[in-house]
Order: sequence, then C-alpha cells, then structure tokens
Amino acid sequence: MEAVSRVCSLSRALVGSRSLGAWRGLITTAAPRPAPRHAMDVVKVEGVYPVTMVPGDGVGPELMLAVKEVFKAAAVPVKFQEFHLSEVQNSASEEKLEEVLNSIKKNKVAISGKIHPSLDYTADPTSYSMMLKRKLDLFANVVHVQSLPGCKTRHSNLDMVIIREQTEGEYSSLEHESVTGVIECLKIITRAKSQRIAKFAFDYATTKGRGKVTAVHKANIMKLGDGLFLRCCEEVAEQYPKIKFETMIIDSCCMQLVQNPYQFDVLVMPNLYGNIIDNLAAGLVGGAGVVPGESYSDECAVFETGARHPFAQAMGRNIANPTAMLLSSSNMLKYLSLEYHSKMIADAVKKVIKVGKVRTGDMGGHSTTTDFIESVISYLQPPRRG
Repeated sequence: MEAVSRVCSLSRALVGSRSLGAWRGLITTAAPRPAPRHAMDVVKVEGVYPVTMVPGDGVGPELMLAVKEVFKAAAVPVKFQEFHLSEVQNSASEEKLEEVLNSIKKNKVAISGKIHPSLDYTADPTSYSMMLKRKLDLFANVVHVQSLPGCKTRHSNLDMVIIREQTEGEYSSLEHESVTGVIECLKIITRAKSQRIAKFAFDYATTKGRGKVTAVHKANIMKLGDGLFLRCCEEVAEQYPKIKFETMIIDSCCMQLVQNPYQFDVLVMPNLYGNIIDNLAAGLVGGAGVVPGESYSDECAVFETGARHPFAQAMGRNIANPTAMLLSSSNMLKYLSLEYHSKMIADAVKKVIKVGKVRTGDMGGHSTTTDFIESVISYLQPPRRG
C-alpha cells in the first residue's frame, strides 16, 4: 500500500483548476493542495494504530465482527473507533456524519461497510455515502479483481485493476422535476477531476509495474461530458510513453470482460461505469463476497468491499462470506506498514479457500460465517520469509 500512497502524492500534481462556475459549491475541488500525509505518518496511540470503523448496513456489522475477531487472534496492533451510520435504520444525521468525518480525518484510515441509501425517493437525493466521499474528497476508488485459487469460476488467473472517479459524474445528486412528469438528472464531468483520476491511474500502473491502461467511456453518445473525460485521459497518457493506452466504449467493455477479460490490466472510468464494471468483474472471480476495494483522497484511505453489496437479505443469518472484508482489512494493514500481520491474515484467508473444506453458500458450500472465521483463525501463522 506504500505504492498507493506514492500514487496519491503524484496525483496531487494535476493541472491547476479551471473555474467550475456554478458547480464549485456543489462538488469538491480537485485543485492542487499541500503534500498529503502518508500512511507511514499515521501516529500510533499507546502502541496501536487508531482506525475508524463504520459497519454500515446489511451484513456489514457481521463482516466487521469477523475483522475484529481475526485481528484479535492475530494480535494486530489496531484499535477501532466504531461509528454506526445508517439511513435505512434511521441512525444517520448531520451530527453523526460529522463525528465520522472528524474521526477519519484524525485517524487517516478507516474500514467501512456499505452505507445503503434511503429508499425514500422524495428525500434529498444526496446519500450519506456520497456526502462522506465528497467531504473527504475520496476521488479514487480502486478494486483489484484477482482470481483466488480454490474458488472455481469460468475464468482463472484473472488479474486486473478497476479505478473509478467517484466524486462527480452521474452520482452528482443534481436532480429536479422541470415540469410534471419530467425529471432532469445532471451528469457533471470536470477537466480537473478527469485529469486527476487519469493521472492516478497511470501513476498506479507505473508504481505497480503494470503495462496498460484502458479508458472506458461513452463519448460516441455523450460527446461533451465523456468526450472531455476521454480527452483528459489521452492528454495524460502522452506523459507515460512506456504505458500502453487504449480506449473502449462502456458497452463493448462489458462484453469484452465476459468474453476475454485477460486483455485488461488497469481500467479507468467515470463514476457510474465504474460501479457497473466493479460488480461485473467481481462476478468473474466469485462474486461480491471475495473482492476487496479501497478509496483514496490525498489525506486518507477508506477500505471496503469492492462490489459494495449490502446483502441485506442475509442480515442476521450467519451466511455472509467475509473474504472480501478480511482481504480489505489485510490491505489496510499493509497500508499501515504492518506487513507481517497483513500477510498472515491474507495467507490464512486464501488457504481456507484453497483447501475448500469451509465454503459459504455463495461459493457453493453450506458453511456459516462463523465457520469461515474460525477456519481463518486456525490457519493464522507467521508468514514465511524469503
């Protein structure tokens, strides 16, 4: 995760901001800012790292319990500061959101479940999840889609990274009824944020030793909005001659991912497309339960599941697959430079899947969440050196 910290550092150097006009008050700025605080600068308190935990909705609390039990068994030097923020359970408020924001800003690191938006379609269109992303300026969502040995799927040995801009686009929450029965929903694309996420993607590819970046778009139809995003990616690509660059229309990309996913390496795209592709790609390697994800600003990192599915129908039934959240927590430890504990937990999770005796329902088995957690704990052992 140190490499991602360097990516955030490099990506701050995006071009100077142009005026965003009337939208400046509605979206966070992508203008250059002071040097970010790296994970290695996160301060220990009494020998442990403070980390903000937001369980979220659905099976989120059960997945967080899995993380806490595994961390306890592995003697991980992390102390969680837990906050419950839920629109569907009526435990969300401006005051609660501010508490969460202050905690994350202070700790610089968080782990979060899915905060499901309210189903009240007459309410404010801006969800608490989106407010959290904007107020923290979590502009880059990174989902590493990788096949897990022992998890049988149609495709094997997949390894791709999906990078998504997640503070504007279709999720700008700018909707209104212009006349009765006619809704206008605005999609916001800015040069500054498009260049920033493109630079993040190319810096990520460079630091991770990856050879190709694919910009996914719909500029053939949305010529101005997606056209701007595409031009920004093309401009940034010129600065990285060693990285192969290609473009692909979103609908073709979906088909190509199913037919021949091996052609992809790093993909970068606007908000909505990234949400769709994250879930599609997760399905290629086993589903929402096995793919970790993370979101970055210049100042902090939030670790989460890659597909962000609340799986509300499984809530309280002890059947959720904790793989994605445990792998995400392992990535968080790597980000905190706790390499020893990170590898120990990741190795234990992967061994449970590879051995195959304990499988939750989504992986074709009948084991419970508790069974999986206990199996992971039983495989915890110091990682081999060399």
